[in-house]
Amino acid sequence: QVQLAESGGGLVQPGGSLRLSCAASVRTANSYAMAWFRQAPGKEREFVTVVNIFGGTTYAESVKGRFTVSRDDAKNSVYLQMTSLKPEDTAVYYCAAGSPSFRATEYSYWGQGTQVTVSS
Repeated sequence: QVQLAESGGGLVQPGGSLRLSCAASVRTANSYAMAWFRQAPGKEREFVTVVNIFGGTTYAESVKGRFTVSRDDAKNSVYLQMTSLKPEDTAVYYCAAGSPSFRATEYSYWGQGTQVTVSS
C-alpha cells in the first residue's frame, strides 16, 4: 500500500557529506512519522532519527550534531543530510514510515535501503 524508495547513498571519504532521500508513494502530510534506521553487517538495525508530522525531530546520540532530518510533505519525501561522516557510519540506511518511535517494530512501512560507505 505504501512504498518507500531511498536514494543518495554511495562512497564518501571520512569527514565528507551525503544527502539521502526517501520518496513515498502516498501523501505523508499529517499521516506518518518518518524515520531513518541503519544496519551494519553483523549488527542489529539501529535507530538514527525520526521526524514527526509537525516537523519535530529526535536523533540518536551517535549522530546528533552531524545529521539533520527534514521532511517535505509537498513532495511526500523525507531527507537525511549527513555531514562529518565517520567510518562507523558505514551501513545500509533504511527509510521507515509509521508511528513515531525508537523501535523498528513500530514502523509499518520500509524502503529497500541504500548503502552508505565511509572510507578513504
